[in-house]
Amino acid sequence: MKKVMVYLFIFLVVLLVCILIFININPAFGSNPSKNQKEQFSQLNNYKGGKFVNLIPTKMEFSAADFSSMVAENFSGAKNRNPKGQIAVSEIDWNKIKSEEDSLTWFGHSAFLLSINNKKILVDPMLGPVASPVSFVGSKRYSKDLLYLFDKMPPIDAVFITHDHYDHLDYPSIKKLKSKVNHFFVPLGVGAHLINWGVNKEKISEFNWWDETEFNGLTVAFTPSKHFSGRGPLNRNSTLWGGWVILGEKTRFYTSGDGGYDTHFKEIGKKYGPFDLTLIEGGQYDRRWSWVHMTPEQSVQAHLDVNGKNMMLIHWGAFTLAYHGWTEPIERALKASEKSGVNMIAPKIGETVPLGREFSNPISSWWE
Repeated sequence: MKKVMVYLFIFLVVLLVCILIFININPAFGSNPSKNQKEQFSQLNNYKGGKFVNLIPTKMEFSAADFSSMVAENFSGAKNRNPKGQIAVSEIDWNKIKSEEDSLTWFGHSAFLLSINNKKILVDPMLGPVASPVSFVGSKRYSKDLLYLFDKMPPIDAVFITHDHYDHLDYPSIKKLKSKVNHFFVPLGVGAHLINWGVNKEKISEFNWWDETEFNGLTVAFTPSKHFSGRGPLNRNSTLWGGWVILGEKTRFYTSGDGGYDTHFKEIGKKYGPFDLTLIEGGQYDRRWSWVHMTPEQSVQAHLDVNGKNMMLIHWGAFTLAYHGWTEPIERALKASEKSGVNMIAPKIGETVPLGREFSNPISSWWE
């Protein structure tokens, strides 16, 4: 019996060492902020004990009951967590995208191309096939692999990243995209990932919450959210997370990034609202992690809090990362928006929506 225990212990040690080696050599896991950066972060109010923290103390742990219930729901949860077949992507209208008119093109989940002031901006451009550091584990994209779209895109003035989770910051996407991007705007610490992937340090600007700058005639600002970060087991909350305000001549735009509902939305509305269009996360929610993801009803309220005129729901339509039905987020959001008098748009994946005008696009219910 003692020999068996010894062999088991040796096996577990070897396995752990192999995992750590794999994490260190696999570039998809990214990198970590430097020692000098961490010393600079330590002077910030939202950085404590070597980690970034939310404005309001936020529970981040799961209980044993939570884990056991998740295992059970893997077998008995919503039957329609995934589409029955592959979701079609609309044929991209590149002429619309390349025109000088403000527009938005959604690629599913939280990835989209924003044209504003004739500047082409990608936000969370995760177009890879799987939300994971490895291809054989993780949630696979509902549609076909979209990485080929980067070859057809016009030169990109800027890429904005909300945080470093795999469904928002994708190694294959950045590698394919980086040569045609003028500049990257990222939360504090996220630049280390990009530099590790070959992006020139001079092309990266890191932001803390409420940092603001001018970029090619646009006002851009990084805003708080209630979430967390990390790409590996040892670097949780080593980088910051948040949302982006992008203000152009004709369009005032806000995207929330990931995060739970709280008072920061009203602060954002007071400082930067009103917004012509808001893109608010409202998928991948669960009672067991309600502090870091909103329900669709909370998403509609967040839109109202930031003083938005028109709303679009994001963080759905591409990956299954929770236990609800894959169409439940948009269906609940539409009901909540109708009840609250909020004008919501729900374009198809790949469809380009003109901005700077009154939205009258009928909801096509393409997901049904």
